[in-house]
Amino acid sequence: MASVARLAAIPEADIDPDGTFKYVLIRVHSTEEGDDSSVDIVRGYAWAEYHADIYDRVAAELEKGGGLDCECLGGGRIKHDSSVKKIHVYGYSMGFGRANHSVSTEKLKVRYPDYEVTWADEGY
Repeated sequence: MASVARLAAIPEADIDPDGTFKYVLIRVHSTEEGDDSSVDIVRGYAWAEYHADIYDRVAAELEKGGGLDCECLGGGRIKHDSSVKKIHVYGYSMGFGRANHSVSTEKLKVRYPDYEVTWADEGY
């Protein structure tokens, strides 16, 4: 059950501190037999030209220790304005489709409890 501890240690949301950037919603699950535990995580970074750039880097990092597998559930964009403590989740990924922004928003609210976190399906 080592992968359960590894899953619990993964931050559910990690995004850049400011700006507008692409993000992906990733499901990380255990590959251990008889263990179907998983966690959904949000990752968003301005350095990424494509949504796949984020997924590829995060998945490779998480999977390298063994026992975990990643699946991209979709993507979009995040506008993070730390000066007014607001995060807006919107849009979609051409390659992965639209993430479930309501799930992503809940993960971000836990990470940023004093922020106003909103989402919309409109926009690209």
